[in-house]
Amino acid sequence: MIKAVVIGASYGGLEAIGKILIQLPPKFDIPIIIVLHIGHNTINSYLTSLNNKSGFTVKEAEEKEIIEEKTVYFAPPNYHLQVEDEFSLSLSTDEKVNFSRPAIDVLFETAAWTFKNKLIGVLLTGSNSDGAEGIKIIKKYGGKTIVQNPKTALGKTMPDSAIKLSVPGFIVDLEDIAEKILELTMEN
Repeated sequence: MIKAVVIGASYGGLEAIGKILIQLPPKFDIPIIIVLHIGHNTINSYLTSLNNKSGFTVKEAEEKEIIEEKTVYFAPPNYHLQVEDEFSLSLSTDEKVNFSRPAIDVLFETAAWTFKNKLIGVLLTGSNSDGAEGIKIIKKYGGKTIVQNPKTALGKTMPDSAIKLSVPGFIVDLEDIAEKILELTMEN
């Protein structure tokens, strides 16, 4: 049974993540943990908008917060977001990874170590290679991996990097990613 979904995005991610969350049905209760490269000035209004439009509680992750169902957690700007063994979240100001903090790879790798084959990793649009190594590690630990089809991504570098580094389980057009997530959660 899938215990969590992790999503990473950068350039073009505001729209892509919004589209996925709005397409997921209200009955979807698996926690979603997200790293989006976004500035301080944008995140609060974005989270408020997603709270109003989606069927989830959407919030910034907090230190030592226990991961709960039907909740979407976003990494706060300038903090790495990590998943710990006791299914809690941890924030860190460690060095940037792939020129980013928060870094998608940090979230994906710690989630893979914790959830192993009970994880779905989704890498979306972006203009750097952050997340490619994380997708590879999720796959190595038995998790399901989805990468946005670069043809449907505003920033093609991020999905292209993941596809070149390790063949993901699925390469999916943006408009079909929510459906693929649902399909994978029902398989188990």
